[in-house]
Amino acid sequence: MAKFMEVDPSELIDKVSAELKNEPKIKAPEWAAFAKTGMHKERPPEQEWWHIRAAALLRSVAKLGPVGVSKLRIKYGGKKNRGHKPERFYKGSGSVARKVLQQLENAGLVRQTAVGSHKGRVITKKAAEIMNAAAMAMSKQTAAGASAAKASAKAESKESAKAPTKTEPKKAAQSQ
Repeated sequence: MAKFMEVDPSELIDKVSAELKNEPKIKAPEWAAFAKTGMHKERPPEQEWWHIRAAALLRSVAKLGPVGVSKLRIKYGGKKNRGHKPERFYKGSGSVARKVLQQLENAGLVRQTAVGSHKGRVITKKAAEIMNAAAMAMSKQTAAGASAAKASAKAESKESAKAPTKTEPKKAAQSQ
């Protein structure tokens, strides 16, 4: 049984974002079409990016344990191109991270907790089930693809063994 930490993160985020589109409590606000995701970005992201960011944040919260908005701002930050001046690191948008986490919390996928001196958000059992189901679907697809590839390779090797091979005439025969 494949877990969500054992599969390719980009494919997992795509699968989980498709699941989150079905969740009515997770939807992009009106301003999301015009907002940048951080000071380091030059342009707003592509359309339909809200659910992809929600899935990425869900995976990050699952991976990092109790985590807050500040740590997620650092994770989704980047270097800003400042022309002739050297590049400088800027944090990602706190508003985007906060709003997505609030929506995930309302949907029952994330909850606030304190573990020792660390407090922040962790995923719930429902979120872990969604992510593990997506990982299982991905592992089944790759297993089916691998078995199909093995079968086609086996068929090709049988065909090549049956096919007669042409032998080249000897050079001595050609020279005469």
